[in-house]
Amino acid sequence: MSRVAAKNTITLRGSAKIVSEFFGYSINSILYQRGIYDPDTFRTEKKYDLKMQVTTDEGLNDYLKRVLAQLEDWLTKGTVKRLVLVIAATETNEVLERWVFDVETDQKVVETGVSEKEKPEKEITREIAAIIRQITSSVSFLPLLECSCTFDLLVYTPADLAVPVTWEESDPKYINKSNEVRLRSFTTKVHKVETSVSYKADD
Repeated sequence: MSRVAAKNTITLRGSAKIVSEFFGYSINSILYQRGIYDPDTFRTEKKYDLKMQVTTDEGLNDYLKRVLAQLEDWLTKGTVKRLVLVIAATETNEVLERWVFDVETDQKVVETGVSEKEKPEKEITREIAAIIRQITSSVSFLPLLECSCTFDLLVYTPADLAVPVTWEESDPKYINKSNEVRLRSFTTKVHKVETSVSYKADD
């Protein structure tokens, strides 16, 4: 009987694609769970063996596609340190939540372009699914967002990185008096992503 070995080697480009896809689904999930967009503007899609909510809003879709394409490019160059999704009150601009995705990159793989890292895709999918489940269940401990809210995406990169003209410099948009909850992490062996959420503490 002949058998084919499972393809477990993770390339730099393959890892960047996995991470940027994870960002895309995580952002959609947060925007849905936190009610930033009308739930009727989302459709269900199967990913990571889970039912995911994905936006059907054309403007939001176009924006996310542009951001994620740029993120994937930067991930292959090892220049993304952190992605932050900030939720703020529309009227006052007060920051209410910060969803932080810290990224560690194996710089040796970036420099040589060669990866001997191995990890079964099923294992990566399982780790990602655990984070998505935590995002989904976060509504149980996060304060209710009682006002109209908007969101921003902040990407932390080296200061000397050439950035597209459509991107702007931003302050970190920290929360005055916050609580933090650390969520799970996942690794492709090339990129490691650690997740946490900070939210405004009761006065």
